[in-house]
Amino acid sequence: MVAPGLARLARRATLRRAAGLLNDFRYEQPDPDRFYSALARDSVELIDDLHPDGLSGAGVLDVGGGPGYFAEGFASRGARYVSAEPDPAELHAAGLPHRATVRASGMALPFADESFDVVFSSNVVEHVADPWRMCAEMLRVTRPGGTTVISYTLWYGPFGGHEMGLTHYLGGHRAARLYTRRHGHPPKNLFGTSLFRVTAADGLRWAATVPPSTAVLVGAFPRYLPSWMWRVMRVPILRELLGSNLVLVFRKSR
Repeated sequence: MVAPGLARLARRATLRRAAGLLNDFRYEQPDPDRFYSALARDSVELIDDLHPDGLSGAGVLDVGGGPGYFAEGFASRGARYVSAEPDPAELHAAGLPHRATVRASGMALPFADESFDVVFSSNVVEHVADPWRMCAEMLRVTRPGGTTVISYTLWYGPFGGHEMGLTHYLGGHRAARLYTRRHGHPPKNLFGTSLFRVTAADGLRWAATVPPSTAVLVGAFPRYLPSWMWRVMRVPILRELLGSNLVLVFRKSR
């Protein structure tokens, strides 16, 4: 039986949506307003689909909230939005107001256990040296019956190198050197420092270690693909190359 939220999302996960998201991903560095605004809209719809009680009145924690593009979208749905971001440069990168932002590491969230109805991160895992510690923290601060959504870019997918393009297939350090030589400065997402090799297998393996008494995995699917392609996540090699982004959805145990 498919969880109702996943069924709603599957109906919305069309080829047109997939093409739009994948196209916008190309603008992460040259036009971040375009990329993050589109991603914010999709993130709000994604969470609204996946959280059984919807967003109205929900307490939402965005781990790695960055410049604040997501805040307005969640507020427009009636959510009580808080973001946690460790990098002050990221906080002020877009010049947006920060009314509910805490400067904090996702690996040590400064919140009590079971504080939020929804806890999510979007394209953050691949930038964290100890990502599964961060994910465990996200589960810790999710309320019983609440939803934890972890969405991240897969290293072996076409966008795994971020602004380094497909050169990441030559190796992360080599890709960084090639980028620096071409542009005269190192990439923003520097391999081994602010960008790490994380695979679908890594996330699924970690998810399998989460005790049912803590949370139940209710969905694992590729975010940027149409729903008729979600089955690719069952095929070990293809999921790394074609999946682009893996979403893990947990329901916190009561």
